[in-house]
Amino acid sequence: MALYKNNTELFQVRRGITGFVYKFLDKIKNCFRSCGRGGKFSLFTNRGLLFCVFVLAVLCLISLAAFGLGMHFHGKLEPNMLPWREMRKDVIAHDVPDRPTKKPRRQRFFPCEVAFKDSVDLLSEPKDFLNFTHFSLGYMETEKKASHIDAHEPRFGGHQTLEEREQSFFAVNQTVHCGFVRGAEGFPSTGFDLKEEDRKYMSACRVVVSSCIFGSSDFLRRPTSRLMSEYSKKNVCFVMFVDEETLSTLSKEGNAPDDGGFVGLWKLVVVKNLPYTDMRKTGKVPKFLSHRLFPSSRYSIWLDSKLRLATDPMLIIDHFLWQTGSEYAISNHYTRHCVWDEVLQNKRLNKYNHTAIDEQFSFYQSDGLTKFDPSDPNTPLPSYVPEGSFIVRAHTPMSNLFSCLWFNEVDRFTSRDQLSFAFTFLKLKRMNPDKPFHLNMFKDCERRSLVKLFHHREPSIPPPPKIS
Repeated sequence: MALYKNNTELFQVRRGITGFVYKFLDKIKNCFRSCGRGGKFSLFTNRGLLFCVFVLAVLCLISLAAFGLGMHFHGKLEPNMLPWREMRKDVIAHDVPDRPTKKPRRQRFFPCEVAFKDSVDLLSEPKDFLNFTHFSLGYMETEKKASHIDAHEPRFGGHQTLEEREQSFFAVNQTVHCGFVRGAEGFPSTGFDLKEEDRKYMSACRVVVSSCIFGSSDFLRRPTSRLMSEYSKKNVCFVMFVDEETLSTLSKEGNAPDDGGFVGLWKLVVVKNLPYTDMRKTGKVPKFLSHRLFPSSRYSIWLDSKLRLATDPMLIIDHFLWQTGSEYAISNHYTRHCVWDEVLQNKRLNKYNHTAIDEQFSFYQSDGLTKFDPSDPNTPLPSYVPEGSFIVRAHTPMSNLFSCLWFNEVDRFTSRDQLSFAFTFLKLKRMNPDKPFHLNMFKDCERRSLVKLFHHREPSIPPPPKIS
């Protein structure tokens, strides 16, 4: 193996880049030693001087490679002869895909304690509890005016004129539009058709917990059975409205109903001939019109299909209605309290056609809707925007009228019921100053303690069409 001499010592020659580095460092050391010998220039050999010059040149080249290519060039550059830094910027700007922006962390909301009674056995309905505002409320069964039938196809919500709409807000003996409006003889059903055996079952219910799944939009969330009292299991009707598509999907997922139509506590009621192509609007029928679907019921609880009930329904009725002297209970929204903010959020998230939202909002402003003012001591509600996934009702005349009025707004305008809640409540209150409507708007954290919240089922992506 080749050897080289350094300070009278012989070392093996290291080949390759490692050997070059060692030699390079050794020469630099010798060079600086030569510079430090008393400044005697004569001790520099020609060979040593040349090597020092070579070292300096190499260092200059390294500096240019690392930092100097961005210097100004004199003369004209060819298009493909950009400085390295500019080329790098060009690559970063055009060839490297943008990194996805990190989504802001969503605010988390938590349940709060609700002071329920210890047992259903301790409950009793207060004496004369249903002694609220009394008047006789009838419902439009068919279109009264033949001109409506001649001019329009029959609709589930009917063809309510603006004059009829205005009159319907008075809490007096009257007949109002409230869904289930049939067309004239010879016209087909307007929708929400049920089996006669299901109608018979529903007509006997006195206390109801209801929900719905249309268009296979959700999984079946069974109420937590171990948290339901034996009294509620025997005396409360748990009814889940589904369409045929949903029933088929649930059956494939292991939730096929038994011979009586039950899956756990849920009684599955199949709805045929859905009244709207918009599944959200169809879902407002059981949400708002439980007093019409269950004509003998005294109380009802509505929960969206994204919720699983985790509290006994009789404890809920006692806490939110009986103990507060209320005939209607709904929670406030967890972040928004003004309809103006709700409108902006619906448009920002493209929840509905923007033009339709603007038309509805403009109509409400022209009819007296005002902004929510939390500093106003006379503000009738703690919020003008509800979290409408959970509703507790006593089926009183005012509660039934409010439900019909709210449904009619959804039928006339958009399915975004949070936009129409405040307008409906405030107009009903304004037009009946001597007939109070006892609405309890409770905290959203209380709602979260009653149920377990899930996400909706992700919509399935249809397979790509086959290329023939």
